[in-house]
Amino acid sequence: MRLAVRGSEFTVDSRVAGSRFAVRGANWIAAAAALAGIVAAIHYHRLGLTLAHYDARAHLVVARRVFDSLTPGWQQVGAVWLPLPHLLNLIPVQVDALYRSGAFAVAVSIASMAAAAGAVATLIQRATGSTIGGVVAATLLMINPDVLYLQSTPMSEPLLFGTTFLAVSLIARWASSILPPEGGSHENLGAGGSHGTVGDGGRHARVVDAGPRTSDLGPRIMTKAPGWASIAAVLTRYEAWPIIGAAILLAFAVLLRRGWRANEALRAVRGLALWPFWAIAAFLVNSKVTVGAWFVSSGFFVAENPALGRPWLAWTQVWKGLGELTGGAMPWIACAAAVIIVGAFVASRARVSALVVLALAASAALPWYAYYKGHPVRIRYDVPLVAAAAAIAGMGVALLPRRLGGVAGAIVIAIAAWSAKPFDANAPVVVESQRDARNTAGRRAVTDYLVAHWDGQPIMMSMGSLGHYMQDMSHAGFNIRDFLHEGNGEIWIHAVGHPRPFVEWIVVEEKAEGGDVLYWQGRIDPNFFNGYQRVAEGGNVALYRRIW
Repeated sequence: MRLAVRGSEFTVDSRVAGSRFAVRGANWIAAAAALAGIVAAIHYHRLGLTLAHYDARAHLVVARRVFDSLTPGWQQVGAVWLPLPHLLNLIPVQVDALYRSGAFAVAVSIASMAAAAGAVATLIQRATGSTIGGVVAATLLMINPDVLYLQSTPMSEPLLFGTTFLAVSLIARWASSILPPEGGSHENLGAGGSHGTVGDGGRHARVVDAGPRTSDLGPRIMTKAPGWASIAAVLTRYEAWPIIGAAILLAFAVLLRRGWRANEALRAVRGLALWPFWAIAAFLVNSKVTVGAWFVSSGFFVAENPALGRPWLAWTQVWKGLGELTGGAMPWIACAAAVIIVGAFVASRARVSALVVLALAASAALPWYAYYKGHPVRIRYDVPLVAAAAAIAGMGVALLPRRLGGVAGAIVIAIAAWSAKPFDANAPVVVESQRDARNTAGRRAVTDYLVAHWDGQPIMMSMGSLGHYMQDMSHAGFNIRDFLHEGNGEIWIHAVGHPRPFVEWIVVEEKAEGGDVLYWQGRIDPNFFNGYQRVAEGGNVALYRRIW
């Protein structure tokens, strides 16, 4: 690699070698994570837990219904969940075997976790020059039993980790390598930067990588990789919205710390921010077109959390959940690592891009806000914080003196493994995922009745409440086009008011989340079930059949 310095030439190979080593090391870490993921997926499949969580089955339903529906079309992607997980599974789940087993979706989860492990290792190595920190972060990520379980299912959290870790890594790289415009400020970078200044008799000269200068490239070229990664993240889960926003703000801080003028730094991050901004805007427009609202934030839970309207109590619930998932020590270790990261940022420009990893902690905003609005506590909502703690702890280890890093990393991994044992059958998310197991068994009475008596007429059922049951019924030969649900638009709206002209059968969820929309319609309108007879029940579900 040849660098021009005030008319002279120097040959510098160390940065190229370091970059290649970072990529090679990250590839090995990603491969190890993929292997661990495959082992975990086989383990939980043998236990019958791959589709135990009702949302795992519901995600498969949303992907399949785009084609398998009474009213097929792009509107079936929906507007409550973000679309990327369902778009990735769109074609595979049309194959009955993959729909019923969730096998392809699990493969996506495994690949996503491998990508997350590789991305965090790359981020840490490029920011600090440490390989050990990346190994520690990836190990902490992949030994947590709740993370291992979720990556063995069709749930969307693994894809969140893969996309956000990649986006944060690429944003950090962008912030540490982009040059200010000509005539802008100068800077002095150490490890992890792409250029620096070289003293020459008290004067400073810019050192520029061979090849095109980043300041000479168009804004779209400079932000293309982090931009696309950010788009993927913000279209996966809502936790990514605050994460990507925080990453862009921290990238702005990195540019300022590198010596950029504020207006130039603001202009640079504005170009980066436009990528996720337009993706979110497109999603909101789709939501307005599909369901008539710009954003769906209510109507799918009963506000029964005592933290309703109490921000501090909501925060304590988030913190408590993280401790339950990782053990009491790991949250504090992550906090200590965050202090180290901020200290390194303030002390020197050499490792400024390490700061961007803290953006992952912004995932706490979503459960905090949900609990503040009264959403019941769900321990699964804290799992993104487990991933954030792993990445932050790994970065903290990488910033320690080299003679301490290996020992500290081993101690942190030992504490994490002792506090939350891998493959623990009683891990909080594993237990939470089986809450519906008894109801699943009870609903077989309803399924059996339909198998024996169904005449091919549409079955009215709320997908918002019983989407997972629709997937269960696929094992008895039912397709999604056999059901009338919210995704069918105007037909559903009219049927909710007067079901008799539209459907022969009605399936009602009577207890979960206070009962579904059909249950409450029956409570509000005493004539709703006129002409229907209750013919079967089980697992909190009732089946009605039209008799006249």
